[in-house]
Amino acid sequence: MDIRELQHFMEVVNQKSFTKAAAAIHLSQPALSKIVKKLEEELGVDLFDRSTRKLTLTDAGQIVYGQSQKLVSTLHELHALLDDLRNLPTGDIKVGIPPLVGTVVFPMIAKNFTSKHPQVKLELVELGAKRIVELVENEQVDLGIIVLPIQNPLFHIYPFIEEEFNLYIHHEHPLAAKSIVALSELREEPFVLFSKDFSLHDRIIHECIQAGFHPKIAYESSQWDLIIELVASELGIAILPKSVFPKINNPFIKSIPIAAPTPMWELGIILKKDRYMSYATRELLSFLVDQDIILPSHTMSANS
Repeated sequence: MDIRELQHFMEVVNQKSFTKAAAAIHLSQPALSKIVKKLEEELGVDLFDRSTRKLTLTDAGQIVYGQSQKLVSTLHELHALLDDLRNLPTGDIKVGIPPLVGTVVFPMIAKNFTSKHPQVKLELVELGAKRIVELVENEQVDLGIIVLPIQNPLFHIYPFIEEEFNLYIHHEHPLAAKSIVALSELREEPFVLFSKDFSLHDRIIHECIQAGFHPKIAYESSQWDLIIELVASELGIAILPKSVFPKINNPFIKSIPIAAPTPMWELGIILKKDRYMSYATRELLSFLVDQDIILPSHTMSANS
């Protein structure tokens, strides 16, 4: 048994799927299944209950998962401490990030930071914001980018980006001729939302309720590009950040501003308060300050 086997097992648990975990760590599903089976044989226990369709941990699997989290976190901190001793921004920074943020916001940040610190590897874990909160809390990622607001005393929270939501609609929809649309005008429209693992799912529902109605949900998806394709197929409307529109290569989609009070897409970076912050992670935060992405007043002293 080695640390990589435990990490692969943890990835299966985090993804709740052998197929998704295999894709995330660039292994074939049979190879991943073989690794987990070997781990079970070495430990002499079943880690997963294979009698049901849903992937479920056994009691032994829950113990192994909990201890694996501690072991991987300790190993990561060991590397970070040694990097700090050398005072070099090296190593890996594991960043939890929702897919939409990964598409719209993060590529340019990653490019500019990597050019400045080529010895630091930014490893992205793309999941819904709700899952990312869990990963930060369990110390499985170094930091996460999530949708605000969040109230959690375990985290340092840095406001990150704020922009307006727009309405995304088929260009022949009756509302497409308008230059601005009120949320209340959408009460009879079928909505295409992110799935329940994503904070935007609850956020859009909340904004509609504030406007006096509960949205009619036609479809849910974990992929923003599929949401756009459903809208392009006239199967519903969507509310997404306005910066998504330049990424869309579909002539059937129109983006329309939403009238005041305009719902805002507010992002924040979260780090666990009592976790050791590596030199590389501090360099990333300093870089974000230098780029005016987060404000100096929102940063904290190292490892406070």
